[in-house]
Amino acid sequence: MEINVVLYEPEIPPNTGSIARTCAAVGAGLHLVEPLGFSIDDKHLKRAGLDYWSLLDVSVHRDWASLVARARPADHWAMLTTKGTSPYTDIALPQQAGTLWLVFGPESRGLPDHLLARNPARNYRIPIRSEARSLNLSNAVSIVVFDILRRVGFPDLQQTRSGR
Repeated sequence: MEINVVLYEPEIPPNTGSIARTCAAVGAGLHLVEPLGFSIDDKHLKRAGLDYWSLLDVSVHRDWASLVARARPADHWAMLTTKGTSPYTDIALPQQAGTLWLVFGPESRGLPDHLLARNPARNYRIPIRSEARSLNLSNAVSIVVFDILRRVGFPDLQQTRSGR
């Protein structure tokens, strides 16, 4: 299974850098949908990703339509939003050779209603207390990505560290 993390109009460079590091560490693709709230060359973005940039498959898309054009009809999509009605643990997984697109919105406003309305059954949330507005974007991405990987047995990932 291929995992792609999509950041729709991300705003904060260190969050995107941390997400890039997570994607690099697990082999997930990272897709950034413009406009971005920073330059790809931003020093805070690069610092948060540390020396993992060479391991990262990152693509920048000029808009949502450009991203969707890259996908195949059989691909699975999951929109992560505080407006979701199902928990992220219910995200349907594609078959072994399939692709899963995990879509996250900008830090200040989340995914726009017009994207969420396209398929409400694919809108998922991370359960949190009602008094809390949301989680940090990089934390949310890590929670969802690692849960997906746990569900499929952490394929191609080193589960123990040798020599320490």
